[in-house]
This record gives sequence, C-alpha cells and structure tokens, in this order.
Amino acid sequence: MVDRVKTGIPGMDEILYGGIPRRNVVLLSGGPGTGKSIFSYQYLWNGLREGEPGVFVALEEHPVQVRINMAQFGWDVREYERQGLFAVVDAFTSGIGEAAKKERYVVTDPEDVGLLIDVLKEAIRDVDAKRVAIDSVSTLYLAKPVLARRTVMLLKRVLSGLGTTSILVSQVSVTERGFGGPGVEHAADGIIRLDLDEVDGELIRSLIIWKMRGTKHSMRRHPFEITDKGIIVYHDKVVRIGRRVSIE
Repeated sequence: MVDRVKTGIPGMDEILYGGIPRRNVVLLSGGPGTGKSIFSYQYLWNGLREGEPGVFVALEEHPVQVRINMAQFGWDVREYERQGLFAVVDAFTSGIGEAAKKERYVVTDPEDVGLLIDVLKEAIRDVDAKRVAIDSVSTLYLAKPVLARRTVMLLKRVLSGLGTTSILVSQVSVTERGFGGPGVEHAADGIIRLDLDEVDGELIRSLIIWKMRGTKHSMRRHPFEITDKGIIVYHDKVVRIGRRVSIE
C-alpha cells in the first residue's frame, strides 16, 4: 500500500488514485492566471484541517498579502500560526518594512538559496510540518536557468529528508511547453501542469498530471474551475485539444 497525502481538492485525489505519495516533491507548473497559488494554498489549508501542519514560502508576494489571499477563500491561517501549526517564510521583503519586522521567519537575501533552506528547515522543524508549498521556485533561478535542476534537487533532498510532501510552484510563459527550467522535470517526483487555453473567445482551464512517482494516475487532461471556495477538478470529464477543443 502506498502511503498517500490527500490534497483535499475536489476531484484531484480521484485522478491521483488517492493522493500524492508521501514525501514526493511535486512541480506545479503553469502560466500566469492558471491558479497555481490557489492550488498550493488549498493544499496547505486542507492539510491543516486534517491535522497536518504546513509551511508556505512566499517568494513572489508579501506574506501579509498571502494571508489576505487565503482568507478570501475562507482559509484564515492566523489561528493556526498562533497555535504553532503553520508558518509563512518571508522570502520576499528581505526584512524591509514595518510589516516584515513582525514576521518570524525572514530570508534577508532571497537570492541566497542556502540561507533560504536554513530558514525553511527552521520553520519545518518548529511546526513539525507535513506539507510545504514554495511559490514560486522559478524565482530562485530565473536569472540563472542553468541552476534550475540543481536548485530543485537541493530542495528535494531537504524537503523529502524532513518528511514533508511538497508543492513547488513553477512559472512558465503563456506559450511555453516546458515546466519552468531545464532539467526540473527529471528532478521532481511529480509534475502537474495547469493550462489556460482560449477557445472561441473563451478561456478554458484544464490540468494534466505529466508524472507522479510511486503511483499510477490519470493520463487524461481534465477541466477545472476556480470558485469562491477554491479549485474544483472535474475528474469525470476530459478536455481534448486538437484543431478544436472539446470537453467530454
């Protein structure tokens, strides 16, 4: 039996045949507006509700804004923070600003991957985290793409070694076919790709699991929606993209 971590995202665990294998490091790849951050928030929140502490690493947004974004879906993490069950690692502000001074876990130089990992380790151990999300890992090697695979491998060793099941958000451009950096697809245990395609003047959201080490998974592209309660994946429907797009 594979020990799995349920995402709790409606429809997602069905196409994962029960959830993400524990200790896997999953690359969540997609272009702008595809719902990557919401997916990672929802994954962490559902973990908290199931008694699994979590850590969120904010590399592209102020930690205060992260909490506001989560609360808009009804996911208010502040009480879990007070209980020592959830932590936000501030790798965005470099400790600059009044709000940043109130943060407990601050990476003073976000470009220093070694420093980031040290702060991340501290946060994981303090809250005994079982789930981690980093948004976005691409920020760490944007200026030096050659370091992409090495950076993901380094994070994988730390995250898996500490027993967490983790989501690494990876940015790609609208037209890019890859996963956000050379070699990252080989370094990650799993890849979930979120897409937004224009069809007859309408944007269609879909996702596909490119790989997931340790489990079989759906090989089909499934439509999903972002609602006021988060993401819903329609596991019983398939998006077919060819000369024309259809949902069946």
